Amino acid sequence: MRAIWKGAVTFGLVNVPVKAYSATEDHDVPLHQVHDADGGRIRYRRVCEVCGETVPFEHIDKSYDDGEHAVVLTRSDFAALPAESNREIEVVEFVPTDQVDPILFDRTYYLEPDSKSPKAYVLLRRTLEETDRTAIVKFALRQRTRLAALRVRDEVLALQTLLWADEIREAAFPALDGSTTVSDKELAMSAQLVSSYEADFEPGDYTDDYQVQLRQLIDAKIEQGDTMDPAETFGEQPPEEDAEVVDLMEALRRSVDSQKKSTKKSSSGSGSSQKRKKTG
Repeated sequence: MRAIWKGAVTFGLVNVPVKAYSATEDHDVPLHQVHDADGGRIRYRRVCEVCGETVPFEHIDKSYDDGEHAVVLTRSDFAALPAESNREIEVVEFVPTDQVDPILFDRTYYLEPDSKSPKAYVLLRRTLEETDRTAIVKFALRQRTRLAALRVRDEVLALQTLLWADEIREAAFPALDGSTTVSDKELAMSAQLVSSYEADFEPGDYTDDYQVQLRQLIDAKIEQGDTMDPAETFGEQPPEEDAEVVDLMEALRRSVDSQKKSTKKSSSGSGSSQKRKKTG
């Protein structure tokens, strides 16, 4: 696997250097559009509407148009945004795992420890396991601020991006207005049917039948000699920099002390406020 992001998980003063890898992959058979008359490849060209020339990707910027004003945003503009340049996965809170609604889940990434010692990584992983908590985090990836859930899967920290609350549509269907009734007999019979299907879920027991049949069709065409010779090229990624090593115990101690002082200060301020209120 190839790392797609490099940074650090931070909570308090604790810093856990990590690399992120896509945890899932698309198994669909790759298909291209071709001319039905001669099998020629159909490609899409990026053509400028002003000069009519085909524009290379490196000369393409983005723009925003609200109907009245239009502005062009360059790569340097995006790079200058504070959120985009931040390489931290910041923990904002630890929540009970069952409070995270699965409808919010988007893409999943594995986090690999990226330091000489994985102690901080293992500590965070074990803490999440033993407290049955999921860390809600924020970070920047591909010019977007992301909300994500950090949890443990098979001894590895998994970063699961979440949809924002306003991206979830409201399910308001007139047919479900509460007027439909279900009898106890119907419910019992339905439960009996469910019981007949009960089993332990094993993802590996299921296959994508369409993709299997599509692959069989392609293999049959290859055997018949109905083939072409495509050429594919892949770019290389730039070398990665080393992560900074931190003193884990010192960071933990300072974080706990800071939290205690913050709590004490808050409590003291609350007491003073109450005394002033009584005096007045």
